[in-house]
Amino acid sequence: MKELLTYIARNLVDNPDEVNVTEVTKGDELVLELRVAADDMGKVIGKHGRIAKEIRTILKSAAVRRNVKVSVDIIG
Repeated sequence: MKELLTYIARNLVDNPDEVNVTEVTKGDELVLELRVAADDMGKVIGKHGRIAKEIRTILKSAAVRRNVKVSVDIIG
């Protein structure tokens, strides 16, 4: 899951070297914390949060196949 989020984020931003994904387990849920450069926050979130919503949708679809609960936190 971490690799998928890293791949998606690095292809969206201008500074792919500053993309950092951290996995945190909270109960039975896997939380992926995405950190990007301040200049790239808009590219990851998108207008009205559409890109962030789609990223979460893709990861939740992949998580269903692995029978895991996952959520994505975008941290600035």
